[in-house]
Amino acid sequence: MSEYKKPTTEAEFAANFHPKKPLMSDTEAYYESSRCLYCYDAPCINACPTGIDIPLFIRQINDGNKEGAAKTIYESNWFGHACGNVCPTEELCEGACVYNNSDVKPIEIGRLQAHATDQVIRSKKKLFRTGKDTGKTVAVIGAGPAGISAACELRMLGHAVDVYEAKAQPSGLCVYGVAPYKLTNEEAVEEVAYLQDQFGFNLHYNKPVSGRADFENLEEVYDAIFIGIGLGGTSTLGIPGEDKKGVMGALEFVEVLRNKHHATPVGKKVIVLGGGNTAMDAASESCRMGAESVIIAYRRGPEEMGAYSFEFDLAKKSGAKALFNVTPVEVLGNGSVTGVKFIRNRSANGKLEPIASSEFVEPCDMVLLGTGQGKQVELLKEVSGLALDQKGRIVVNEHFQTTNTKYFTAGDAMNGGVEVVNAAAEAKKAAHGIHSFLKGK
Repeated sequence: MSEYKKPTTEAEFAANFHPKKPLMSDTEAYYESSRCLYCYDAPCINACPTGIDIPLFIRQINDGNKEGAAKTIYESNWFGHACGNVCPTEELCEGACVYNNSDVKPIEIGRLQAHATDQVIRSKKKLFRTGKDTGKTVAVIGAGPAGISAACELRMLGHAVDVYEAKAQPSGLCVYGVAPYKLTNEEAVEEVAYLQDQFGFNLHYNKPVSGRADFENLEEVYDAIFIGIGLGGTSTLGIPGEDKKGVMGALEFVEVLRNKHHATPVGKKVIVLGGGNTAMDAASESCRMGAESVIIAYRRGPEEMGAYSFEFDLAKKSGAKALFNVTPVEVLGNGSVTGVKFIRNRSANGKLEPIASSEFVEPCDMVLLGTGQGKQVELLKEVSGLALDQKGRIVVNEHFQTTNTKYFTAGDAMNGGVEVVNAAAEAKKAAHGIHSFLKGK
């Protein structure tokens, strides 16, 4: 039984989805920043994919220079506020903090980062000047972390940028796929608005680039094109019954939840299939929406889950239970889902083997597929001369340039799906690749 009651008002929803990393007050930030040892060879910097000078920005916070701290953060990571909230800091910078070696709580780097960037976003403080106009124009496809990060860096280098976004809001998964207790829609959208005001790139919403004609038109108009489209929808399992009412992708469920809040329909008994971070989020969210029973079902053991351990712990603390070494074979029901048939399995020589006569049925009225996202292969095939690898990822060189030399890319479409911070780091490098290309190097 979940400890959460089903929310029926916006206030109840907000209470159930209280921020995992609430914003610090000035006093909290001062005392937390005072704990930092300002290591000379700070391991936290090496653990950050964007290489933020973490000791420097923490010292700046402690000195009362929050604008300087925000500038230090943004100089390395254009999604500084979002990453302060959604980054797996437990695995990255905070996980590398030297305090861990002394059984002392690591510095709350993520919350300090969010604190500093929140201050300048709200004050609309101008921190950067764009580069001298080069006369070159770049189209960016997708307003997610990769696309917006590329746009910011390209403007710093002096290029004009138009961003084309298929949906009505920017920020990609930060708006459509991140659990509400990590980052709110308002925070994600406000950061992009702040960046747009800083750098003056153009954002075109509800403007999907969906076919060869669209790509060819961009090629005629722009000097270079950046692809930041991320991944596609949730992958299916290919088992009978997946089309029944009550079955949906975990990522799609998160998107509905972030937009409908307490009005999101959730079953009484929910089964989440998968062992990744999105599956953990879906399980935690189902509990917080008042589901009576939430079960995470994974085909292997807990040590082989793709989810971070702290994400699994959060799901369990929210009220979810787990079934391991079980494989779904059929979704049951007459129109609407009534349960999932599983078979138990064991590992033999690294491979899964079903255990004969071990089938069982777990009743439920909702199934969420945390089975990963598919690649947007069909769309990418519309770009002339663009090579994909066997997993559907865009092939690039060391400058993030594709096999069609006018196109560059970064983020999930290239790396197959990692973290927001990785997309921000890669897009910054890709922007410099574009800059060299436009200069004829």
